[in-house]
Amino acid sequence: MDEDDAAAIRFGTDGWRATLDVFTEPRVRIVGQALATTFRDRGEDGSVVIGYDARETSRGFAEELARVFCANGFDVLLPDRDTPTPIVAWTAKEGDHAGALQITASHNPPEYNGVKFIPGEGAPALPDLTEEVEDNLAEPESLPEDEHGEVTERDLVADYADHAIEYADADLDGLTVAYDAMYGSGRGVTDALLERAGADVTAMRDYLDPDFGGGSPEPTAEKVGDLIEAVTGGEADIGFVNDGDADRLGIVTPERGFLDPNLFLAAMYDYLLETREGDVVRTVSTSSIVDRVAEDHGQAVHETAVGFKWVAEAMAEHDALFGGEESGGFGLTDHLRNKDGVLLALVAAAAESEQSLDARVDDLIEAYGEIHQSRISVDCPDDRKGPVLSDLETELPETVAGVDVDGINTVDGFKVRLEDGTWLLMRPSGTEPKLRIYAEAGSEERVDELLAAGRDLVEPLV
Repeated sequence: MDEDDAAAIRFGTDGWRATLDVFTEPRVRIVGQALATTFRDRGEDGSVVIGYDARETSRGFAEELARVFCANGFDVLLPDRDTPTPIVAWTAKEGDHAGALQITASHNPPEYNGVKFIPGEGAPALPDLTEEVEDNLAEPESLPEDEHGEVTERDLVADYADHAIEYADADLDGLTVAYDAMYGSGRGVTDALLERAGADVTAMRDYLDPDFGGGSPEPTAEKVGDLIEAVTGGEADIGFVNDGDADRLGIVTPERGFLDPNLFLAAMYDYLLETREGDVVRTVSTSSIVDRVAEDHGQAVHETAVGFKWVAEAMAEHDALFGGEESGGFGLTDHLRNKDGVLLALVAAAAESEQSLDARVDDLIEAYGEIHQSRISVDCPDDRKGPVLSDLETELPETVAGVDVDGINTVDGFKVRLEDGTWLLMRPSGTEPKLRIYAEAGSEERVDELLAAGRDLVEPLV
């Protein structure tokens, strides 16, 4: 294997992602061989599901991976169209499969692509698997031709859709929904499920455009102006948007516009607890308002490092009901320990049909008070990130922004809980030479005070 190839292939949270000048066919084949070797070394002998998103190059890269796996003796199941990542993951979990791969760069712009790898249980890969794959990077191999696997191509959506309809058990008759597919793989899937459950759906950006309209398919308030206008203008009761591979979900309500994912997590957990029991999992950077919902229902909260792989691991460890993170990733343990922006749209619509999410959030705020959260970044070279966090242990004062420190959590960075119920988190960025500083409090003014205090703590140590 060429040294340049080895240097170019670097795995992050969900696999390997890069611009198309780096994410090339020969390197994809090298990654495919590493995954095939890893699956074989682990004794995985089932077939492999290889999905792909709506990018122009994704189907071709998926076919290259299929060739590599077949040459290594694995049968391959290939979707007949670009397919949401959660459907590929659910298919792997439900069938006799060694695991799944998804060619996608998620919410990144069209000049990117990537590959996510998903073990057979459908949850995100943990670092032990990632490290093993990195160790196995090598040029493609081939068994004798009579030992090659075969490719089967079929629709993956139909079985998932039947399951989702049964799982959500939603009667959406009379509910009007606006859905923004952002030209991604949720088009014709999320909206079709909502319609099948009885909703009247108006779809936006619901056709194939591999360039995503010239932008990036990321479900943020700044990118869904038409959806917000439709819902706040009275054209729909609720709005949903998926990212490019439909594993994340954004929600728009008439009163709030783009709903804070922290509030959605708490509201959905509150809704689920009306008929079920179970703990909730959230990351250290996700709002603690969901903790108060859990406490009132006699349930526990499990806090993890940032990254849905850690949420998914805790969902299994604690047999939790629900898990989520502030970036719009949510999952239901008994469905799939992974982000699923398709099923969550259906379940959220079911909640909306019983009580509007605006009213439910109003009830939560009345019960627990307002919650505000924000973050800033401080430049920090990668080689200083660890030392800065270590130094904080000795430099942290007994009070921060005028309030006594009540506790410290070091599961991911340095999280300071204060006696007034507010918190301050300082953690390293996984993608940039920066430290992220998060704060949560009951007012925007107090959040700004905490962020300023965090900056004053960190900057002298960089």
